[in-house]
Amino acid sequence: MNKTTIHIATLFITMLLLQTLIFNHVVLFHVAVPVVFIYFIIRMSTGLSQNVLLTLSFLLGLCVDIFSDTPGVNALCCTILAGVKKSVFYLYVQRDDNNKDIIPSISRLGILDYSKYLLTMTAIYCVLTFSVEYFSLASFKDIVIAAVSSTILSFILMLGLDSLIITPRAKRL
Repeated sequence: MNKTTIHIATLFITMLLLQTLIFNHVVLFHVAVPVVFIYFIIRMSTGLSQNVLLTLSFLLGLCVDIFSDTPGVNALCCTILAGVKKSVFYLYVQRDDNNKDIIPSISRLGILDYSKYLLTMTAIYCVLTFSVEYFSLASFKDIVIAAVSSTILSFILMLGLDSLIITPRAKRL
């Protein structure tokens, strides 16, 4: 196994365990649910094959579904999030040869660009998840409140998590 494979497997297992053992049991004000396991999808290299990313994201979502008793919700939303990852990334980062194979992080993108990317990805996931979960526009107000509060909570947690990860000093974009 090469270094990249070990990194991916470690991050996959860590995010799965954090979500299922800790964050699934945290609900702030009966609305905000932290979803930090999507950090795995957000953190994956932009050079990773789309098929591999979609497969890993589906498996991660499926594992979280199994432990959370949410049949298919996370698997669906994680797969969609993986599908839009590159498009969202290139909204905030210039598309060129230097950016083809990078791991998105604060140290690589800078706090502003990374925060915009992280917030957008988190918001997409939360809106998708609560829309599928409620499955009715009759609860539109509830969907908005849950999505916004969960997005903010998850964003803050993942931003803190990213700032704790020590990476070799990378050239900023």
